[in-house]
Amino acid sequence: QVQLVEAGGGLVQAGGSLTLSCAASGLTFSRWSMAWFRQAPGKEREFVAVVRKEGTRDYANSVKGRFTSSRDNAKNTVYLQMNNLKPEDTAVYYCAGTIWGGIYDYTARANYNYWGQGTQVTVSS
Repeated sequence: QVQLVEAGGGLVQAGGSLTLSCAASGLTFSRWSMAWFRQAPGKEREFVAVVRKEGTRDYANSVKGRFTSSRDNAKNTVYLQMNNLKPEDTAVYYCAGTIWGGIYDYTARANYNYWGQGTQVTVSS
């Protein structure tokens, strides 16, 4: 049974930093591309970042230069380092896993097979 468990969310002031983690079990982690999505109240879930199984990364324009995603295959864990947080970053953050790699639409929720339960990030102004 595949499980993705996020941790590290919380309340932070604007300009602050948080690091989220997502621990995976039940799958061969190194064979999966891992992404982060977020969903703010009243909005659709949106793509934030991806670390493909090949190690390449992509980010949403809204977080480029502020967020960094990384993975540790030995620990079956993916991370999202978030710096210079803004109130508009407030959302529930989800990690997601897909068997896809290389060229695929990494922003599409439908391309991800497994999802975590989410962790709340709140940025106060």
